[in-house]
Amino acid sequence: MTTTILRTVDAWYVQTDTGAVRIDTSATTTGELLGDRAAIDTACRGTGGVAVESLELASPVTAPCRVVAQMTNYVSHVKDSGMNPATIPLTFFRKASGSINGPSADIVKPSHVRFMDYEVEIGLVIGKELAVGTEVTEANLAEYIAGLVVTNDISARDIQLPKTQFYEAKSYPTFTPVGPALVLLEADELQRFGELRLQLSVNGEVRQNSTVSGDMIYRPLRALQELTRFQRMDVGDLVLTGTPAGTALTAPPKPIEIIGSLLPPAVKWKAFFKSQSKNAKYLREGDIVEASVATDDKTIDLGAQRSVVRYA
Repeated sequence: MTTTILRTVDAWYVQTDTGAVRIDTSATTTGELLGDRAAIDTACRGTGGVAVESLELASPVTAPCRVVAQMTNYVSHVKDSGMNPATIPLTFFRKASGSINGPSADIVKPSHVRFMDYEVEIGLVIGKELAVGTEVTEANLAEYIAGLVVTNDISARDIQLPKTQFYEAKSYPTFTPVGPALVLLEADELQRFGELRLQLSVNGEVRQNSTVSGDMIYRPLRALQELTRFQRMDVGDLVLTGTPAGTALTAPPKPIEIIGSLLPPAVKWKAFFKSQSKNAKYLREGDIVEASVATDDKTIDLGAQRSVVRYA
C-alpha cells in the first residue's frame, strides 16, 4: 500500500485515514527522512492526527538537491513541437534546486520574462544512492525510486529558445512546484506507473490530460540506466520525466518554420515572439494553475497542487 508523506516547514507527516500523523524524526531533508523508515512506519500505525487541510504544505522534496529532467519524453509533446518521435534521443538537462516551490505557493514571473509556460510532470524521488556505473534493472528499480511527486516544470520560453539552453529558463525561483505529497511505492505499485494520468488546468480549463502508457517514450528504468552512465544521484534527489502535449508553446506550421530557418537568428526570434504575443495560453498574472497525477482508480494518487501566478 502506498505511503503518503507530507511536509510543513517544521515537520513531516504521514497521511492516514484519520488525518496527518506527525513523524517523530529529527530529519530535516528528504534524504534524511527516507533513511528513517522506522519513524515513517511508526507514524503509519498511529491514530488521530490533524486535518490535512489545516497544514500549510511545503515541497516534500527539500533543497539543495540535484534536479535532473528528461527532454521531450512524450510522443504527443514531441509531435506538438514539430518533431518526429522516432528520432528523439534520451536526453537530460538540469534545473537549479533553488527553483523548487511548494504545492500551493505562488509562481512568480520575473519582470524580464515575457512568455511563461507550464509542464505537468511526474517526479521520481531517488531512494538509494545511484553512483555512476550502478546497474539498474527491472528487478531492483524499486530500490532506487523511493516514490513519486507531482511537479510542474515552469519555463521562460523567451529565454529558453533564443539561448538554446534550458538551465536559466527553467531555474528561476518558484519555477518547480513540487507536491503536495511524496508517495512512497512498493515494487508492485511502481509497476502501475504506466497507468498514471497527468492533468493540468489553467483557470479551470484543462490544458494537459494524458496517461503514461502509450505516450511516454523513455520510462524510468531506461532513464535511470542512461543517467547512471554519467550522473551520480543521491537519496532525495529529483528526476522529472517529461510532459505530454498541451503546453502553451507549439511548433509553427512547417512552411513558416522553413522560412524562419533561413532568417538570421535575431530576426527569426523577433518574428517568432511577435507571433507568440497573440497566444493567450501563456501564464498571466492571477492565473490559477492546477496539476495532478493519479491512476484513474485513485489507488495511486500523488495529489493535486494549486498555484497562483504573480508578476514580480
